[in-house]
Amino acid sequence: MTSNPPLPVRSLQPSRAAQPRFPWHHFEMRFSSTPRGARLARRLAGERLDAWGVPYGSATHDAVTLVVAELSANAVRHGHVPGRDFRLRLSAEGTALRVEVTDTRGERLPVRPAAEPPDAGGDVDGDGDGGRGLLLVAALTDRWGWFPCTDGPGKTVWAVVEVPSV
Repeated sequence: MTSNPPLPVRSLQPSRAAQPRFPWHHFEMRFSSTPRGARLARRLAGERLDAWGVPYGSATHDAVTLVVAELSANAVRHGHVPGRDFRLRLSAEGTALRVEVTDTRGERLPVRPAAEPPDAGGDVDGDGDGGRGLLLVAALTDRWGWFPCTDGPGKTVWAVVEVPSV
């Protein structure tokens, strides 16, 4: 019998806990500022997320595609300038998925929704139609905001979803 117990065998592979959930991924595309363009943005975002390892039907996939749908619809409805497209950017790095939607209408800025949803039949912006998109974005993401474009007219609305590493 030896007085020194054997040392545990260590793998040469790094532990999974030390690895980030995502390597760096990036997707960017322009879409027509139409309802069809917003639908296409949502569908392509869903395909991209699946390719990055966020499978269809998972809670994260559903949340991020809904955020893309809401921000794209807002860009079409509130940020539309005739003849100008909107831009979708998706990125994944570490444990974060980031969505950015840029439109060319800088004077119509997003307003943080109130903590309470609007009354039935009412809405946040007072035009009688919708008003819950940014409330959904705020509920589904860890943080969101906007910034003015530096390379031309417009604004970018962004949202981040943190995905726990596995």
